[in-house]
Amino acid sequence: MSDNFSFRLWRYEGEPGELIPLLQSAQNHFGYIPRRAIRYISGVSGIPESDIYGVITFYSQFRLRPTGRLLIRACDGTACHVTGSKLIIETIEDELGISVGDTTEDGLFTLNTVACIGCCSLAPVIMVNEETHGNLSPVSLRKLLRKIKRREERTEITASSHSQ
Repeated sequence: MSDNFSFRLWRYEGEPGELIPLLQSAQNHFGYIPRRAIRYISGVSGIPESDIYGVITFYSQFRLRPTGRLLIRACDGTACHVTGSKLIIETIEDELGISVGDTTEDGLFTLNTVACIGCCSLAPVIMVNEETHGNLSPVSLRKLLRKIKRREERTEITASSHSQ
């Protein structure tokens, strides 16, 4: 474990209610909560690993797998919902072959839903990392996802050729 992660755990003194901050610390450090962090937290806190898994799976903020390089946040707030967010989410799932909360096998995309992105006038809306895309239809969304995927593939090829 790195010093930052360990530092947070060294301060753990067995107080009730410390599990959530420990899990947040692990996720902030790793980007998700790996099995080794769960074992470590169990060891320092005395909380059984099964109980820790129960907390992780109960709260949607925690992830047991790394996120993709590109995080898609599909808005499912009121404005997006009434303008077709369900169809937008289904289109993403179909196009990428994943469900909400999953990451594509190539590690490129992770799909999550959010309660509101704050761009209601552009509904339905998604964010891909920090880029906002609105007024989406299934057709425009498929084109967007394919364009992003091609861009990422070109970036990988360029990076690969520079490292040789």
